[in-house]
Amino acid sequence: MRANQLREKLKANQPTLGTHILSVWPTLVELVGHSGQYDYIEFTAEYAPFTMHDLDNLGRAFELSGVGGMIKIEQGEYTHQAMRAIGSGFQAVLMADIRTVDDARNAVQAVRAESPGRRGLMGVGMRRDVGMNREVGSPAYINALDEVVVAIMIEKRQAVEDLENILSVPGLDMIQFGAADYAMSIGQPHNRGHADVKAAERKTIEMALKKGLHPRIELADISMAAPYLEMGVKHFCIGWDVTILSNWWRDNGTAMRKTLGEKFPG
Repeated sequence: MRANQLREKLKANQPTLGTHILSVWPTLVELVGHSGQYDYIEFTAEYAPFTMHDLDNLGRAFELSGVGGMIKIEQGEYTHQAMRAIGSGFQAVLMADIRTVDDARNAVQAVRAESPGRRGLMGVGMRRDVGMNREVGSPAYINALDEVVVAIMIEKRQAVEDLENILSVPGLDMIQFGAADYAMSIGQPHNRGHADVKAAERKTIEMALKKGLHPRIELADISMAAPYLEMGVKHFCIGWDVTILSNWWRDNGTAMRKTLGEKFPG
């Protein structure tokens, strides 16, 4: 069974750095891996089309490139998508749209083994993570499921109101505040800078640290990291493939059009 590098860094209380992809092209994973700068790549499956074959191919690319894989799973799909992603070689899951203590418990159960003391629902399976047949149902498989990193999104008004109880659920590892969803849930759509949104974000980070959990921050602009570092945050996930491409096409296309207009007016 493959060692879980993200889990090892969390255990050692070391900082971690990830990035996001929405594309299922494995070559992007290899390019990230070649940089030597990232601990893991989050496949933001909540927003992207994919097949079971894509998950297997991403799993192979993670292993080839020496990076870990995280999948972001949408509400209502925790058990199925976690099972298939872990079976493909992902070693971390990020569950979206957590609202209640039961949601948080379900997130943990979807990942851990259905075995005494494990609090899980995951059974045995002939998938990539066990070499198809070499480690099926073995103690090593159960231990590997224990090592899968469980992250949850705190992004709904209801979750922030019951935050302490949710973050007290055993088995959670990483916590991320979702400003866009939270703003929408309190009637402030597209207003991530609203005072109530910022207050909820600080509350989430401080409560996570108090509970011994690892808050994670997503950043499109790394210049915005400073206030989170001051709060004690060590875990960041920066950039999205679609945003990087969109910004490059917009900025360079605009600049090139201006150059052409100056050279060939009219």
